[in-house]
Amino acid sequence: MPLSTTGMWQVGRLVDRLAATEDDERISAVVASDLARAWLTARPLAERLALELRPDPRLRERDFGRFQGHTLEEIAARWPDDFARWRERDPAWAIPAGESGQHFSERVLAALAEIARDHAGHRVLVVTHGGVLDVVYRHARALTWDAPRHHLMLNCSINRVDATATPLAVEIVDWGDVAHLSGARDELPT
Repeated sequence: MPLSTTGMWQVGRLVDRLAATEDDERISAVVASDLARAWLTARPLAERLALELRPDPRLRERDFGRFQGHTLEEIAARWPDDFARWRERDPAWAIPAGESGQHFSERVLAALAEIARDHAGHRVLVVTHGGVLDVVYRHARALTWDAPRHHLMLNCSINRVDATATPLAVEIVDWGDVAHLSGARDELPT
């Protein structure tokens, strides 16, 4: 799905905020999921910062297999047994024709470790999806796959982490920063 008009407005505000960072916070690389919404968010950021935008399919959302494109109600009605298994949050269970939580987490963390290794000592902008961010947060806080989610996953938020590659260590610096989206609401498209 493409970005909505609200999403495009949010991206514009995010671009303005990140482009105004101090030299010691200068972004040196932009890496994004190659799926449309993340890519459409990352592209104007990379252009404004005069940086190449590097796609990384490992930053895609979890592959939901046959659940893809269906509402929760549809999934529960069509595949009640699979729906119940999914809701148990067993990381080893794979959605039919999709991927398990364990495989998804391993994919995301491998991508993050590579980005941290390749850009050690530099600030990298990573544009991705809520499920990917959930994996990063859980890794940083040593939360299990089935632990309740108490952290926010906000669209167009800034989530700052410090990451080192070997072994992957992630420290949350700031999470869910949406200060750039407050204030000038009269600019919001109708």
